[in-house]
Amino acid sequence: MTSSAAPADVRRRAALGVGALALTLGALMLASITLGRYPVPLATIAEILWSAATGRTDAASSTAATVVLMVRLPRIIVAVMVGAGLSIAGASYQTIFRNPMASPALLGVSAGAGFGASIALLSRQPPLVVQAAAFFGGLTAVIMAFSANRVIGGRSIVTLVLCGMVVSALFQALISMVKYVADPVEVLATIAFWLMGSLAKANGADAIAVSIPVLACGAILWVNRWRIGLLALGEHEAATLGVDVARMRMLVIVCATLMSAATVCVAGIVGWVGLLIPHIARAAFGMEPGRLTLATALLGAVFLLLVDDLARSISIVEVPLGVLTALIGAPFFLFLLMRSRQGQWA
Repeated sequence: MTSSAAPADVRRRAALGVGALALTLGALMLASITLGRYPVPLATIAEILWSAATGRTDAASSTAATVVLMVRLPRIIVAVMVGAGLSIAGASYQTIFRNPMASPALLGVSAGAGFGASIALLSRQPPLVVQAAAFFGGLTAVIMAFSANRVIGGRSIVTLVLCGMVVSALFQALISMVKYVADPVEVLATIAFWLMGSLAKANGADAIAVSIPVLACGAILWVNRWRIGLLALGEHEAATLGVDVARMRMLVIVCATLMSAATVCVAGIVGWVGLLIPHIARAAFGMEPGRLTLATALLGAVFLLLVDDLARSISIVEVPLGVLTALIGAPFFLFLLMRSRQGQWA
């Protein structure tokens, strides 16, 4: 009686934890709208959001409404989508590669996107072209990793990872070359700031551009969550249980790559989120695929939104997002490793 009740109690607590995370994210999004040099009270924000939702133009046409609807709300949505997308992509990579150190940058998508954006910035292209170049640069890097793996006849997942590392190193070298030939007065600083990650210029178009691939690919991974979870058992075991291993692995890689490329093209290179958050989610919510996917997405959204709030509020000059995620994520990940060595974390 006790043994059968215990798992149900654990599931109930985990479900309550996921619900609490969702409420926390909603509250944090409202609190984030109030942050900024132009003060907007919560009552005014509620009126503006209600007016926008109902189509009224009185409160939605004020200066405060412009700040809320055109500046802060899009940035918050982008932060939530980037955090959720990177976290889900990282968790998916860690599952299919059976490697706790796997991250969205594993197959070179971040380096490829950085190179594409650097080339566009070097030629002084408009922001839309920069984002498109970053997106296709990330996809190109992953395609190159797969092509290299096929050319050398690699059949193991380890070979694909090694090809991804080589491609990533290649594009990092190309980025260095672009920075070397860039105008040091104007272009070099722009490239360097973009590569460090930022949501300072996020707008409504960016929110749409990142939301579509993150939500669509996240939904695909959610539908296949049990099959993906079986891949963690190993290729032979998953195949025995009826999973088409090659097809499912390709599906996960495509979805994770599209999400990662979409996040990089609107936010720049933001590290540590896809590596750190899945470990926290597993430690706190267990390994049940459905619950873990939701918890990972919510935790990633909360984490990146908190970091972005910190980036735009701790200094007069905005701190690059990628710098803060590394400063916070690296020590915390080391802490998790220390706890794991002591047998206190799964």
